[in-house]
Amino acid sequence: MVASAYTTSAKVLVLGAAGQVGHALVELLEKSPGIEPIGFTRRQMDITSADAVRQQLEKHLPDYVVNCAGFNRVDAAERQVDEAFAVNRDGPANLATACAALSIPLLHLSSDYVFDGHYASGYSEGDDPAPLGTYGRSKWEGEEKVRQLQPQHLILRVSWIFSARGHNFLLRMLEQARQEKEIEAADDRRGCPTSADDVARVILAILRQLTCGIDVWGTYHYCGAEITTRYGFSEAILAAVRQYEELEVETLKAVSTADLHPLAERPASSVLKCRKLLSTFGIRQRPWRSELQRVIREIYGES
Repeated sequence: MVASAYTTSAKVLVLGAAGQVGHALVELLEKSPGIEPIGFTRRQMDITSADAVRQQLEKHLPDYVVNCAGFNRVDAAERQVDEAFAVNRDGPANLATACAALSIPLLHLSSDYVFDGHYASGYSEGDDPAPLGTYGRSKWEGEEKVRQLQPQHLILRVSWIFSARGHNFLLRMLEQARQEKEIEAADDRRGCPTSADDVARVILAILRQLTCGIDVWGTYHYCGAEITTRYGFSEAILAAVRQYEELEVETLKAVSTADLHPLAERPASSVLKCRKLLSTFGIRQRPWRSELQRVIREIYGES
């Protein structure tokens, strides 16, 4: 089932094609020689239905499945616990079961929220997960299902995803900055912003090497280069946007996460160490600041 180095085209089925990373990945794969992408939104294929998953995989028989689908609204997960676990745990289990039955490798996107954030220096793949809330627990249990049910899997944990579309911190900050005189951002949460397009680039690089038959299954981390805080990321967003438009906001105020009264507890440090990805695939981190500038240009129609 796995495409060999001599295969003219590798068929890649992407779940969550309407999301940030899924959309970016399908767009990138469409421009990539030797790859035939098939994108599915949740409406087109509900991964919480084992029958729907099995039927679609049997119909299309892809060489690889990439799961970018997820319930990613962290606070909403505390109110919609059943739905969060259905999408983030049961969905991956259904995919892993069907992929194993058809001998299709599964690439699965996961999250920095599987950790509790107590390691300020960052997390490697060998560190023990300790999720704090429903979202993190559901992502961790989804990972475990993939590991148990499909040995040919690659789990990629990512963090602080942003893009020019969907629901993300950058677009929320921009919306606030256009409407409010003063906005607040947490200065006690550390992480590495990561563009959706950058994650798509990483997944494509992994797929290219997998088609050559290398056996490197397991769990990997990827995030943008340079650690910052939500406040630092907000500063960079506002500075980049002000090159294109006047904003209503006059003051960016640094506060603690507790001051923002989030429904879900969040890790204080979401820093992911990416050395394993570099040593295995030769994939280096890109600076998130240059990715931010590119995304802002895209928002304003200059790319």
